[in-house]
Amino acid sequence: MSLTTHSSTSVIGEPEVVEDVLSLAQQPAWLALKDAATALQELQEQDGSVSGDAAEARAYVETIIGAIRALAPLFPHDAEYLAASIHDFERWADGGFGVPDFLDSLTAFQPQQHRIDGLTHLVVFPMYTQNGSRNRYVEAVLVEVIWPEFIAELETTYTNKLFVSLRLLDFTPGYDTNSAVLFPETVAMREIPTFTWGAIFQDREAARYRRVVRAASEITKLDLPDDAARMLDDQALTEKTFVMWDIIHDRTHMRGDLPFDPFMIKQRMPYFLYSLEELRCDLTAFRECVAIERDLRERESLTAVQAEMLEHARLVQYAVIFDRIFRFSITGTRVRNYDGLGGQLLFAWLHQRGVLHWTDTALAFDWDEVPAAVVALGEAIDELYWRSIDRPKIAHWLAAYDLVRATVTPHPASAWARGLPDEILAGPPKGYTDAVLDDEFPLSMFFEALEKKMRDVIASTSGITGADG
Repeated sequence: MSLTTHSSTSVIGEPEVVEDVLSLAQQPAWLALKDAATALQELQEQDGSVSGDAAEARAYVETIIGAIRALAPLFPHDAEYLAASIHDFERWADGGFGVPDFLDSLTAFQPQQHRIDGLTHLVVFPMYTQNGSRNRYVEAVLVEVIWPEFIAELETTYTNKLFVSLRLLDFTPGYDTNSAVLFPETVAMREIPTFTWGAIFQDREAARYRRVVRAASEITKLDLPDDAARMLDDQALTEKTFVMWDIIHDRTHMRGDLPFDPFMIKQRMPYFLYSLEELRCDLTAFRECVAIERDLRERESLTAVQAEMLEHARLVQYAVIFDRIFRFSITGTRVRNYDGLGGQLLFAWLHQRGVLHWTDTALAFDWDEVPAAVVALGEAIDELYWRSIDRPKIAHWLAAYDLVRATVTPHPASAWARGLPDEILAGPPKGYTDAVLDDEFPLSMFFEALEKKMRDVIASTSGITGADG
């Protein structure tokens, strides 16, 4: 039976038969929920509370609740969560729309327990979106799990029970941005629980990668290897590649000789330290894929799953290099852009070791030599971390700066580059951090020129999904 609209603010009825996941986004109940959540955002303050017309807000919440009830039969695996979500919305409205508290429904939502390829979820929370809005507005997304068989096999070795890989089907305005993650810590709640999952939208990562790398390779006259070129024409292939990259990257934050909390939660420190941590995780994914490729190529025969893993192990290596160089380096502002600096460092490291060439206004790689150079950078960061276990925090910071500045040129006005004065060196860590320039490591002339040519392409990837590729 089709959904019927009871009024402009409530929805009753049963969901239509869903023939495929794309039709989920056309369900009347979903469209009503999406519209109500978007309208409700206009009445919310940054902390999620409602300062506008309470009666109007209640009408929107009633629509959201009615829509969740109507859609719930399509998501039997999320029955407990959706029931808890309805309760949280009712409690929020009955309490006068103060700062929302959705801890109960967040605790009930456990997508990591259902990593089944093609499984769908309806997710509704008051939350902010990373790389998007910092307002804790009510946001809603329809998503589909990406979990191919070779990733399930890979996960038996690279265990990461918290990792969830998703594809966006539809979303409210908070996700019509650059945000490619769904993290529980962004939800409005009364207390912080132990987080049990984290999700990444690999379709968005893959789609923007394909658009950016296609444009950048044309601008730089880069002759892409055949395998890398295939990714630009195949969204599904690229999505799986990013799943493999991210599952190894994500677990690396918790592994290795770490001189500090791997996620650096609630720590204020110079941004180049975040650059090195994120780059360490990416280079670990690269190195592990080199090892996987070598191991599988040495085997006499492969299963179909192993053959697919071999294919994507090679593709991850291209993805790490091209995403870091072409997108990370020139995306975002120049204010403490730690991902940007990581891309700059990788490019300069490869260039200075003679495996990347910018000659006659054309970019080229010595692909046979690239893996060893990338591995060497990863090993240099590992050595920094290992030594810093025995160093004071600020000594580690200084050593990390030396590692970066040995390859990427600092700003001429940098106090760090000239040598910090004694009053800062003898003072608290805050002084060290305050002395770092917003753009401590400016773009090189290569990246300045590339950024100007790529600016519109980068901007066009905001809100992109796999369906746009």
